[in-house]
Amino acid sequence: MARSSYELAEFGPRIVAAIIDGLVLAVIGGLLSSFAGNTGWGIGLLTQLAYQWYFLTRQGGQTPGKRLMNLKVIKVDGSALSDSDAIIRTVGYYINSAILLIGWIIIFFDSNRQGLHDKLASTYVVKV
Repeated sequence: MARSSYELAEFGPRIVAAIIDGLVLAVIGGLLSSFAGNTGWGIGLLTQLAYQWYFLTRQGGQTPGKRLMNLKVIKVDGSALSDSDAIIRTVGYYINSAILLIGWIIIFFDSNRQGLHDKLASTYVVKV
């Protein structure tokens, strides 16, 4: 499918969706940490990977935050994400943040509203 078939998501709703997902992940991570002890960032990374993988590949490209904001993640050709796409996109979140948030900031300036994580996984965030 062509990109023109979809309306790209604005940055604001994407941020709200990320905040909602961040809160959900904080609760899940907190609960897991209470059972697993102080395992540092490892539990957080594994939780985020599992969360993003599950929702992006098994729930139609919508995390709970994206669902509430009427957004979804698709491949640039309009197809659903594969398991590896979801993992690459999630690892891209960490790269975005590690390079002084530049990977997030480019969403403002990119004609396709893609962050580095979207470019790495060849994805768009679109309105539903």
